[in-house]
Parts: sequence; C-alpha cells; structure tokens
Amino acid sequence: MARELFLLRTDPKILAALRRWAEDELRSTNGQLDFVLRAALRNAGRLPKQDKGDGKSD
Repeated sequence: MARELFLLRTDPKILAALRRWAEDELRSTNGQLDFVLRAALRNAGRLPKQDKGDGKSD
C-alpha cells in the first residue's frame, strides 16, 4: 500500500495523549493515528470497501 506524507497541526496536549496511547498499544504515533482514523472512517461508512485495514489490497 502506498503511503502519502502530510503535515498535521494539533494541540500539543492531543499529540502527547496520542503518543501515550500509541505506547500503551505498542504502536508508533503514526501507526496509532492511522488506526484511529481508519476506525473512525469505518464507523462512519466512509472507508473504501477494498481497504480492510490490514495493510493488504485485494
């Protein structure tokens, strides 16, 4: 799966909380953010059908 780089500006307290959460789940901060975004998109019905969130494309 191709990845695209982008800049995210956020409150330092939000970033610190995300980093703690990622550490608790043994993920990188970037991996945790990707996980949270995928879950939110899936829950909203906006995640493309072929994206199963497992890093593989059909």
